[in-house]
Amino acid sequence: MATIHPTAIVDPAAQLDASVTVGPYAVIGPHVCIGAGSTVGPHTVIEGRTTIGRDNRIFQFASIGAISQDMSYGGEPTRLEIGDRNTIREFCTLNLGTMKEEGVTRIGSDNWIMAYVHVAHDVRLGSHTVLANNATLAGHVHVGDWAVIGGLSGVHQFVHIGAHAMIGFQGHVAQDVPPFMTVDGNPLTVRAVNLTGIRRRGFSDERIAVIRRMHKLLYRDSLPLDQAVAALGALRGTQPEADTDIEVMLAFLAGAKRGIVR
Repeated sequence: MATIHPTAIVDPAAQLDASVTVGPYAVIGPHVCIGAGSTVGPHTVIEGRTTIGRDNRIFQFASIGAISQDMSYGGEPTRLEIGDRNTIREFCTLNLGTMKEEGVTRIGSDNWIMAYVHVAHDVRLGSHTVLANNATLAGHVHVGDWAVIGGLSGVHQFVHIGAHAMIGFQGHVAQDVPPFMTVDGNPLTVRAVNLTGIRRRGFSDERIAVIRRMHKLLYRDSLPLDQAVAALGALRGTQPEADTDIEVMLAFLAGAKRGIVR
């Protein structure tokens, strides 16, 4: 049996692996499933149709799986899915999805989610991301793998943030942020390539050179966006190990919903 503090309230229908630990005064609802090795801190509430994977650490006072704050939500059986090895700190709020998309809010694995972070309905949060204190993701936001969102930043609904991007402190993010870029300020401005981040992840000098070239085409050469995209495509094959990075950028730009920060 899971290790459950005697003051916690766990619905008998909830599915908890035998290695799960639940702290004092936590509340876990009937449609919750929690995988091996995960810990639930004191006073945490986990409700709704929420699935949590292995080895997650959920700290005290978090609210996981509450209904969305979308006024059109009508009680549909939507879901929250959380992957493995995530750290979710104090007072975070992670909401169920709505029927406006797939009916699911989805969080990947190995994310570092700091205190007071809000993840709204239908968000797609990738893996290996960092969300600093008080970062707020509105509904339908998509965040790519390895992205970093600075403290007190707000991300407008439907915005996409690309893989390896970094949002600076107190960012006001109302347009899509392309992969590999560092942005900050209000209004938001692309400052440079996220060199520190991609170097930490082992990107070679050759890959970094191509990423810097992509930044120059998008932000320094004064090209209209369609011409910049064509020039990005022409980089294919110039450094074969960077072709995947080029495709990541092109796919992001093709799917941009709110226009890119530029």
